[in-house]
Amino acid sequence: MTLIPTQQVPDLGLPLVGGGTTDDLKLGTGDGGRFSLVVFYRGLHCPICRKQLAEIDKRIEDLKAVGIGQVVAVSMETLERSTRIVDQWHLANLPVAYGLGEEAARVWGLNLSHAIKDGEPDLFNEPGIFILDEDRTLFWSSTATMPFGRPSLDDVIAGVKYAQEHDYPARGAA
Repeated sequence: MTLIPTQQVPDLGLPLVGGGTTDDLKLGTGDGGRFSLVVFYRGLHCPICRKQLAEIDKRIEDLKAVGIGQVVAVSMETLERSTRIVDQWHLANLPVAYGLGEEAARVWGLNLSHAIKDGEPDLFNEPGIFILDEDRTLFWSSTATMPFGRPSLDDVIAGVKYAQEHDYPARGAA
């Protein structure tokens, strides 16, 4: 399935490491800034995910400065593995949600992969980045079929800053 810009995004309703749920984050409500950033990552086995989430964790204030008020990382991982991710990757600022189901991953338009080496879950989602507008509609997204080739955080920040400064609308809904 492909999510269309300007249309409502599916609910997440997932638990967060440390307690609470993604509903508590008020994603797509404009709380704390016009936009929300939802980062779907592969999991504990992925060194590129580790690097990406560590950078986001360190740059939460940079995201807020351009109008991204809420951020969450999401995966199909278990609570146990997600807790290891938070601890081992030293994620202090980035909320981490776990337990995304296969059907929900497909509804979000994520690509799925089966394990090909030890340490990988039997089934996991490939990366995706979604920016939600304050009315819970999709503003921008990027999904991948591989662990590499993700947009850089600098590009995401520059794009959101440009959109804010120039009242640039969501594109790709034609």
